[in-house]
Amino acid sequence: MSPHSFDALNFIKTPVWLVSPVSEHLIFANIAATDMMRNKTLNDMRMGVYSASAQLQLAMYVPDLKSELDIVEIWTVWRNGQETTLSCQLSLAHHETAGDVIVFEGIVSQASSGLKASRSANYQRKKQGFYARFFLTNSAPMLLIDPARDGQIVDANLAALNFYGYSHDDMCCKHTWEINTLGRDILPIMTEIARLPGGHKPLNFVHRLADGSTRHVQTYAGPIEIYGDKLMLCIVHDITEQKRLEQELEHAALRDSMTGLLNRRQFYLITEQTNPSHLPAQQQFSLLLVDTDHFKSINDVFGHSKGDEVLISLSRMLEACSRKDDFVFRWGGEEFVILLPRTSLDAAMQVAETIRAEVARIAIPGLPRFTVSIGVARHNPDESIDDLFKRVDDALYRAKNNGRNKVLAA
Repeated sequence: MSPHSFDALNFIKTPVWLVSPVSEHLIFANIAATDMMRNKTLNDMRMGVYSASAQLQLAMYVPDLKSELDIVEIWTVWRNGQETTLSCQLSLAHHETAGDVIVFEGIVSQASSGLKASRSANYQRKKQGFYARFFLTNSAPMLLIDPARDGQIVDANLAALNFYGYSHDDMCCKHTWEINTLGRDILPIMTEIARLPGGHKPLNFVHRLADGSTRHVQTYAGPIEIYGDKLMLCIVHDITEQKRLEQELEHAALRDSMTGLLNRRQFYLITEQTNPSHLPAQQQFSLLLVDTDHFKSINDVFGHSKGDEVLISLSRMLEACSRKDDFVFRWGGEEFVILLPRTSLDAAMQVAETIRAEVARIAIPGLPRFTVSIGVARHNPDESIDDLFKRVDDALYRAKNNGRNKVLAA
C-alpha cells in the first residue's frame, strides 16, 4: 500500500497516526505526528514513561470502536524540545488495501482553566445532599483529587478505604503519585486528563496498597465541582483477576503448550515486524531450522511420553544456546525455528554448530543420546518470509540427506 494515498492528512495540523490493529504496524504518520515522534516507535509512545491506556493489544479495542465507544490513550511524545504527554482519540476506519485501521488523532488542547484554581485546602465533606449520598454509599472505590495541589487526595469513600487499607485521615495525607506505581510520573498524565473535556475514558494503572501489595486497576476520572471546590473525581475498579486471565490467554495464544516456546503464529507476527520495509537494514536477521533426527523411532520404540521428554529437553537446550535477543519457536512436531536478529550468516552458522554439539551431549535417563540437523539462511533484502523459509528448509533437507547431525547453509 502506498503511503501517498494518505498524503492529504499532511495538510492538517493535528497529529494523526494510522495503525494496523492486527500487526500493530504504523501504516502512516502525517507531518505533525512525525514531528512529535522524533526517533520513537509506536510502542515507545504507547508504553512511555508518561503513557496510559486501557488495552495493551490494539486488537482488543476493535469491538468497542465498531460500537463507536469513546476511547482515549495518553502517549509520551516530543513537543517543544522535551518529552511530554499527548491524548489521542481512537477511531476505526476501513481502507480498501489495508483493511481496518485504527486512527489515533492527537488532542492538542489548552488546560482547562476551571481546574487550575481550587479552594480544596478548605474542603470538608458534608453529610447531606445528593453528592454525599452518591459518594459515601457507592460500592466502587472513589477518590477526590486536587490536581492543582500536586495530586492531593482530599477525600475517599468507604469502599476506597477498604480497598487501599488506609484510615480516612491517612488516605487524605496521600497524593496520587504515592499510590500509583508510576510515582511522580503520574502527574503529567493527570495534567493531560484535566485537559480532556469531561475527563478520560478508562485507563489502566497499577496501584500500591497500604500493605505494600499491588493491584491492577482501571480508573475513570473527570472534573467535578463540589461545594465550590474544583476537583477530579476518580472511580477505581480492581481488574487484577481480569489481567491475570488476559495474561494466561495471551501466553496460551503465543506459546506452545508443551515446551513453553513461542509458537508458529508468533513467528509470523515477529518476522512481519522484522521486515526491512519497517526496520533499518541492520535489523535483518538469520534463521535456523532445527529438526530432531530419527524422532519417529524414539516415539515408536520408547513411547510418546519419552518423545515429549526429548522435545522438552531440546527446547531448554535451544534456549540455553540462544543469545539474549534471539527468538526460539516450536514450529511443529520435532521441528524448531530460531530467529537471530542482526546476525550474519557466519555468526548464525557458529550458533547452529554450538547447538548441534550441545544437543548431542543431552542425557535423558532411559533414552539413547539424540542429535539434530540444522538448516541456516540469512534473510536477503526484499525477500519474503516464504522464500526465506524455502531456502532454510532446503538446507535442512540437504543436512538430513548427508547423514544427519549436520549444519548446512542455504
